[in-house]
Amino acid sequence: MAKWSNKEWGSDPREKGNSMKEQLIKACRMHAEGDRERAKTNIMVYMNQSVGIGEHSDIVEAIQEELDKMAAAEDRIDMLAKHFE
Repeated sequence: MAKWSNKEWGSDPREKGNSMKEQLIKACRMHAEGDRERAKTNIMVYMNQSVGIGEHSDIVEAIQEELDKMAAAEDRIDMLAKHFE
C-alpha cells in the first residue's frame, strides 16, 4: 500500500534530492507492480472465461504473452530493489 507524506517538497534542502529519488523509485516500482497485476488478471480471465474471449483463438499463446509481461515487470521490480533501494 502506498504511503504518502504530508511534508512539503523542499521544506529541508538536504532532504529534497533524497525524497525525490525515493518518490521516483516508488513510482517505478508501483508502475511495475501494476503491470504485473494487470497481466496476472488477464491470465486469470483467460483461464476462467476463455469461451468469452473471441479475439484470442490461441489462448495458450495469449497466456504466454501475459507471462512475458509479468516476467518483465518482475525484472523491473528486482532491478529496482537490487540497485536503487
